[in-house]
Amino acid sequence: MSSLLQVSSLTKKFGTVTALNNLNFELESGHITGLLGPNGSGKTTLIKIICGLLQPTAGSVTVEGNPVGVESKKVISYLPDTTYLGKSSSVEEVIKYFCDFYDDFDANRAYDMLGKLNINPRSRLRTLSKGTKEKVQLILVMSRRADLYILDEPIAGVDPAARDYILNTIISNYDENASILISTHLISDVENILDEVIFLKQGNIVRHCAVDDIRTNEGMSVDSLFREVFKC
Repeated sequence: MSSLLQVSSLTKKFGTVTALNNLNFELESGHITGLLGPNGSGKTTLIKIICGLLQPTAGSVTVEGNPVGVESKKVISYLPDTTYLGKSSSVEEVIKYFCDFYDDFDANRAYDMLGKLNINPRSRLRTLSKGTKEKVQLILVMSRRADLYILDEPIAGVDPAARDYILNTIISNYDENASILISTHLISDVENILDEVIFLKQGNIVRHCAVDDIRTNEGMSVDSLFREVFKC
């Protein structure tokens, strides 16, 4: 597998507060990586820098060898941790907008996922529950044929009964040569789909390893190791 994302000596400060402290890691193509850590550990800050929404204080990020910018954004499909869709639009109107905006957007894939989740494409977003809006956002993100999917808390607002389907939607709708970086607090729900994990603590990487190594060498689940490392 080839290197997809490279983070080198990455530091981000907000005034006197260091949110990220000299991070160095690479992600390869064809992997699902869990970005895990407690609140305030720097997960969303890191994601926003990779997506070009924040500028680093020092260091660099490259995606497929390109610095963060127009070229990197073409191959990243990003799900933020907040709702960003306008309330007045219908679901099908948003799909049309995504078709016009992204060359790699697959409308057929979007409508297929909507059907499986029983979401009416003619529904206005203002009529949908918070959880259903989040499902629509995830569908939009996973309907792009991107190289890197970055998902910030994709199942946080989804009812437990729908989580398995949402996770299956994630792993079933990306190319095997693409990668997913997923940030979540619901570790026990996602660990079965993860290939590797990055543990962030106060802006520092304290673990970056394969899930199989955790089970073999540590003799525990990712969730159990997380609780041990962060004492929660």
